[in-house]
Amino acid sequence: MIISDLGQELAQLGLGLLRALPFMIGYVLLILLFALVWRLVKRALTPRRDFTSLKTVTFGDESAVVSNTVASVISVVVVFLLWGAFTGSALLPRFLHAPGPFIGQGSFTYTVEAADGRRDDARVDVTVYDKDGVVDPAAVAPGEGIAKDDSIALQAYRSKLLLWDANDEVTRKDGARIVAIDGKPVGPGGEVETAIGRVAVTDKGTLNVVPAQGMQMEEIWLPAPEAVWHRLITIWRDGYQNVTLAEHLSYSLFRVVVGFLLGAIVGIPLGYAMGLSDWFRGWFDPIVEFMRPVPPLALIPLVIIWAGIGEQGKIILLFLAALWIMAIAARSGVSGVKISKVHAAYSLGASKVQILRHVIIPNSLPEIFTGARVAMGVCWGTVVAAELVAAEKGIGKMIVAAAKFQSTDIVIMGIILIGVIGFGIDLLMRWAERILVPWKGKG
Repeated sequence: MIISDLGQELAQLGLGLLRALPFMIGYVLLILLFALVWRLVKRALTPRRDFTSLKTVTFGDESAVVSNTVASVISVVVVFLLWGAFTGSALLPRFLHAPGPFIGQGSFTYTVEAADGRRDDARVDVTVYDKDGVVDPAAVAPGEGIAKDDSIALQAYRSKLLLWDANDEVTRKDGARIVAIDGKPVGPGGEVETAIGRVAVTDKGTLNVVPAQGMQMEEIWLPAPEAVWHRLITIWRDGYQNVTLAEHLSYSLFRVVVGFLLGAIVGIPLGYAMGLSDWFRGWFDPIVEFMRPVPPLALIPLVIIWAGIGEQGKIILLFLAALWIMAIAARSGVSGVKISKVHAAYSLGASKVQILRHVIIPNSLPEIFTGARVAMGVCWGTVVAAELVAAEKGIGKMIVAAAKFQSTDIVIMGIILIGVIGFGIDLLMRWAERILVPWKGKG
């Protein structure tokens, strides 16, 4: 039984992946199409005369590869177009919408076979209405014969059982059974695709009517972009669970910044010590390498035992998330300093302190900034889990609370806010890196 259920779940998962495959292929093709168009337009423009364009070798040179603003804008636009197309967004014209669910009226016929071998056909009128309305089943004349005509009304994206023998002259208790739907043979456990969708015969002999769902996502799974925007405006104005959105964001940002700074303050000196001293390297390397692959989520129970469920526990969890990354980044930065520069400094009479200040630290800063960007991203990814520990405020707390009530629009809104703020912090750190480490990538 367990193997059978597992097989059904795997089959449903495979079907979902097959349905998603055309979307992914279409997304990739759109990207390639826009890239081709942009390349053709770019060639038609006046050639640039900047530093990169004058290079004789650009392939493999990191300093020659910069983010293309037009490609970034097109990428975001394509994502929102696909989002709107597969949610039936009102922001897009209808011809850009993916096929939606069946809504309206239709019918199918089923064939009943009595115990004595008699057969008769009956028609079922089906009315499918959207989420904003409720429609009663249409009144139909039962007709002649042992099978009587019937009707059923149900909401789009939903299924409904039809007790076909409730008004028939023969019933399942009498040995009657359905042998065909729309003229196609079918038995218990089988199904037939009709004009209105799928009609299946259950193991007990009833009919399960499932209207065609099309390719659009139901709102509970993925709301339209305008629904998420309206929810953002509402929560920004009225708050969520008696807490404003600004408070939620500020608490999360405060926890992430404090946890990251503590991890950097401890991790960077630890990394320098490991990179400069074999004794420190031997002492701390096993600890760092052991803790590095341990996900911060696995530390939540231990953090609760150590620090309780207050604010300290959340800061400690984020501190541990950043600590090992910053230590490894600083250690790699020290190890990556060219020995020729150190020898040159010694030949000029520099002391160890001067070498550390003028050679090792400047040359290790690029690695440290790269590690800082990674650590900040990990901290943002951990803040949701950190706020699961009895938090009253925070963007993660808001997402978890909304998920309990299946408020998908709030969940997506929170995820987008986390991504936008995280991207903004990353841009800020890139800007600081350009200002503080202008020699990166220049030997």
